[in-house]
Amino acid sequence: MEAARLEADIAARTDSYFNRTKRIVGRFGDNTVTYAVFLRRPVICAPRLMLGWIETVAAARGQKIEIDLKYQEGDWVGAGEPIVYLTGSMIALSDMETLLLQKIGAASVAAHNAYQMSLALPAVPFLAMDARHCAGAEMQDMMAYAASVGSAAAVKEGARGFIGNANDGTAHWFGSPKGLGTMPHSLIGYAGSTVRAAEMFRETFPDEPMTVLVDYFGKEITDGIAVCARFPKLAAAGQLSFRLDTHGGRFLEGLDPAESYAVLERHAPGAIRRYRSDTELRYLVGTGVSAAAIWRMREALNEAGYDKVRIVASSGFGTDKCRVMHDAHAPIDVVGTGSFIPDIWSETYATADIVAYNGVPMVKVGREFLLRKNGARRKNGG
Repeated sequence: MEAARLEADIAARTDSYFNRTKRIVGRFGDNTVTYAVFLRRPVICAPRLMLGWIETVAAARGQKIEIDLKYQEGDWVGAGEPIVYLTGSMIALSDMETLLLQKIGAASVAAHNAYQMSLALPAVPFLAMDARHCAGAEMQDMMAYAASVGSAAAVKEGARGFIGNANDGTAHWFGSPKGLGTMPHSLIGYAGSTVRAAEMFRETFPDEPMTVLVDYFGKEITDGIAVCARFPKLAAAGQLSFRLDTHGGRFLEGLDPAESYAVLERHAPGAIRRYRSDTELRYLVGTGVSAAAIWRMREALNEAGYDKVRIVASSGFGTDKCRVMHDAHAPIDVVGTGSFIPDIWSETYATADIVAYNGVPMVKVGREFLLRKNGARRKNGG
């Protein structure tokens, strides 16, 4: 982006009082200031998008901004802990505050969510399916980046983490040239049957593993076994997967509350023999993609001789649901989720306060915890 366009974009999108502050300081004399950037809740540090933007602006303006990054990407950061200190001209930094905060808050909270989810189901790989829930391309890129950061942090602790995402545009965050996934519900409706949709996919993409949605007609087990019978070699080779995406308005084929309890009694009795909240019970034995539903699908496939067929589970897989699935030892091969996107947006609000003017510590009352401590600096010459 050329310098003039960049300046116009910053001026248009930043809060007006920062623009006015820049003009006032320009009139009465510049000051070297230090900003502390922090969030009010624990997060996983995801600063790359913010830092890259700061460096781009500094270079375009010919300004020097000193960056003192207190936590590295992927580090856990406590509530109220300064993530980074930024030192430079008050004229240069004043109008950057709004936009730089946009680029770190939501990313760091989403990274924390992805990290927690990955640790909750450490043996299960995740697929990021966040794009449809994002408000445009910038958020889409931010959420994919966040999932990759949270995943990498969890992998360091032994989890499988996120192995990819569902679109090409942000696949690079997961070290891949393209997104993963095979078919949406619309293809099933177009084909007229689950088996026919699988045939169409196979004819069009003959060399790719196949994941088939099986909830469209409400016959997850019947249609799943029919697809296996149509493609027995794929099923035997472990190249066939079924995605369970049963919505919360009904049970998986053949289940009801009593049968759901019976399924878990057979496979994970400990999961239902202690106190559970209403939400936990819904995840265990309720409608939609419950632990009982996943166990029943696995049970039916194994009974039919298709034990190599894999199960991809989606629909509302946030941190709490992942924990319940782990408790129930649910036989999930892959989780597809966009639920690492923060539920409570107010938690994503990052804040920046000036903590020093011309090297003299000064911050508004109540924010003394932000005052700078000694530490290594990352410098940007601009």
